[in-house]
Amino acid sequence: QCFYNETVGFFYNNSRKELTTYWRTKDVLVVALGLTVSVIVLLTNLLVITAIIINRRFHYPIYYLLGNLAAADLFAGIAYMFLMFHTGPRTAELSLKTWFIRQSLLDTSLTASVVNLLAIAVERHQTVFTMQLHSKMSNQRVMILIFCIWVTALLLGLIPSYGWHCLCALEKCSSMAPLYSRSYLTFWAISNLVIFLIMVVVYTHIFIYVKRKMTRMSKHTSFHPRYKETMISLVKTVTIILSAFVICWTPGQVVLLLDGLGCKSCNVLAVEKYVLLLAEINSLINAIVYSYRDNEMRNTFRRILC
Repeated sequence: QCFYNETVGFFYNNSRKELTTYWRTKDVLVVALGLTVSVIVLLTNLLVITAIIINRRFHYPIYYLLGNLAAADLFAGIAYMFLMFHTGPRTAELSLKTWFIRQSLLDTSLTASVVNLLAIAVERHQTVFTMQLHSKMSNQRVMILIFCIWVTALLLGLIPSYGWHCLCALEKCSSMAPLYSRSYLTFWAISNLVIFLIMVVVYTHIFIYVKRKMTRMSKHTSFHPRYKETMISLVKTVTIILSAFVICWTPGQVVLLLDGLGCKSCNVLAVEKYVLLLAEINSLINAIVYSYRDNEMRNTFRRILC
């Protein structure tokens, strides 16, 4: 039996997820903080995209990927803002279609951001190990890669709306997303954790290589000081990227996986909103780490703002 004509409240009751009819202090604080983060994410990533468009020095593969990452994070900010306007007591008023749109926007944007991070990691790995400043990848290949990133993100984000839900199998509904099947949450969480693991391996390889390179360079005074400075800066950037990704993404993926696996003793609903906000904050950190540490990018920002 399928329940396509039921309300959102019906599925929330089935999953025993609380559905409030009035604004609590906690709800107001979460929405206020969420909207603040969303606005900052929108402005910072819009600044990055503008800088890449107007400065011809940024018309290289790595910067196109950074621009696409900023676009994904910009989309994540819009998706999270849409969630903030359709959460709390407003959730009960949503139609099933609107609820699926709300969740699909989040899934698509967050997936696009993660896959972009992976693409940048692979690109940086290639350039570091070939001792190049920019990748030799053609613009056409970069555009194809960007297209594939968005196709992947859209597929993962729209799958639940087109069948991988629990509207016809109430016993399979998850707790965090009462209209989603637990198997989808498990699949999505594992997919992201696999991407995360690949990123850890790639960046760790870069980190070890750069550290060894610096050790060799310290024994030879003939190396140009600026080259050594660049290598040290790269180590710092890699460390920040990896740390930020681990802190922001791991809690959310673990909570999703526990919910997907049907953990009864895990109180996933108590931390749901906070781990999602933490993942959204990564969209802000991306713009800062990948862009603000670039001198040319900082100068372009100043020109735009002034």
